[in-house]
Amino acid sequence: MLRTITIGSHVSIQGNFVRDLRDGRILVQVGERLFKGTPVETKAA
Repeated sequence: MLRTITIGSHVSIQGNFVRDLRDGRILVQVGERLFKGTPVETKAA
């Protein structure tokens, strides 16, 4: 599943969801790299 995270206040990364972390952040994978950050909330239409 594709997920978007924010790192800092201006950087967003979109990648494949790997897992939830204990502190509320999530881990996503882009290529061979792993990134952790705050998930971007989805809005209902």
